[in-house]
Amino acid sequence: MGPNSGFEAYSPRDIALRLEEVCVAKAATPLLSLVMLGVLAGGFIGLGSLFYVIVISDASLGFAAARVLGGAVFSLGLLLVVVAGAELFTGNNLLAMAWAHGRITTTEVLVNWVVVCAANFVGAAGLAAIVFLSGHAEMNDGAIAAAYLKIAAAKGSLPFWQAFFRGVLCNILVCMAVWMTLAGRSVADKFVAILLPIAAFVAAGFEHSIANMYFLPLAMMLQAAGEPVQFGWLWNNLLPVIAGNIVGGSVLVALVYYVIYRRPERAAQTGQSSGLTNRNRIQRGA
Repeated sequence: MGPNSGFEAYSPRDIALRLEEVCVAKAATPLLSLVMLGVLAGGFIGLGSLFYVIVISDASLGFAAARVLGGAVFSLGLLLVVVAGAELFTGNNLLAMAWAHGRITTTEVLVNWVVVCAANFVGAAGLAAIVFLSGHAEMNDGAIAAAYLKIAAAKGSLPFWQAFFRGVLCNILVCMAVWMTLAGRSVADKFVAILLPIAAFVAAGFEHSIANMYFLPLAMMLQAAGEPVQFGWLWNNLLPVIAGNIVGGSVLVALVYYVIYRRPERAAQTGQSSGLTNRNRIQRGA
């Protein structure tokens, strides 16, 4: 396994092989380590979300500038996950590739997703509590707090199918970013691979379930007078967004690349195995 000739980066076929090995290792991670890495990932994505809110709370920025710059700084979260090491539910939707190739079981995939998603919630909501207690939201004459409440109101009022499809689109970009980090050989390579896909999904207003596990609890804690945040918004948003994230990452990235790069190899191996079996039967019959 090596880089494309003439390029420093690994080829897409090599990425598929590398990703499959990563997925097998993730499925075998001990439970305590998996939980702790999941908590870290939730906190890391929360830090990226915090950075994003600082940018969009600045009323002097135009719409496009605020969204694109906010998306760029939000990429801090995934960079921390990839480089520092953590287990992120949305990225782990790529486990579907190793599952499709028969390297890990359905149970292993589902256990990983449930444990990591729950741990991500603890990490993201835990960071939200710390940020609330720090008084950070009072910055910029309360504009930070107002931004959190506005974000929560918009997310909590999304119709189910809008939230679902925004979740699909979000995790296509997130998983493509994770996919491309496996092409790189340095931290700089990984940063470049992450920056634009993450900035794009944030700027476009797509929905990331783990980021929302930070935004919504913090807004609930702030509870500005006259602008109550409803507890139901958390579930109204997270259920469709999590489902959309799974479809976007598992089906539209992992399984698509499996069919392109790994399925032909598996089919060839199966064919060779069948051929050997048939020859053995013929020889025994002779």
